[in-house]
Amino acid sequence: MTVISSTKDAEALSLVIVAEFDATTDRVWQIWENPRQLEQWWGPPTWPASFPEYNFTEGGDVAYYMTGPDGSKAHGWWKFTQITPETGLELDDGFANEDGSHVTEMGTSHMVVSIKSIEDQLARSRMSIRSQFESAEQLEKMIEMGMQEGMGEAMGQIDAILAADS
Repeated sequence: MTVISSTKDAEALSLVIVAEFDATTDRVWQIWENPRQLEQWWGPPTWPASFPEYNFTEGGDVAYYMTGPDGSKAHGWWKFTQITPETGLELDDGFANEDGSHVTEMGTSHMVVSIKSIEDQLARSRMSIRSQFESAEQLEKMIEMGMQEGMGEAMGQIDAILAADS
């Protein structure tokens, strides 16, 4: 499995998941840049994602949903706040209703993605995803909903995408 750590920090109101890959940073970047590749790993295996709206620019909006084993759909939204090609991105993240309107009572989190070469190994990369929450209650609710395990499972699917190019 690619995930090397998963850390919940109640004081910092954050969840950080770190994974390593046998791929260059530009190749790992493509799994964010290309929504068809993102669909292959975002969400745990039993809750695959679809991205019908994907505007990968600073200020760009994203609408997505994950489909559960019973066919139910969980909708979400992103707004890209910073994009630095091949090294990272930042976005605001939240839940949405089926019509795309934001579910404000669930709050918004801020995600920071960092992609770096592993020192002395240019063909290996480390990606960290840090989710910052508004409150301890929001962090705990997301943990109860399975975010920590789900993100680990989702990131565990990336190796297969990267290996398909080899």
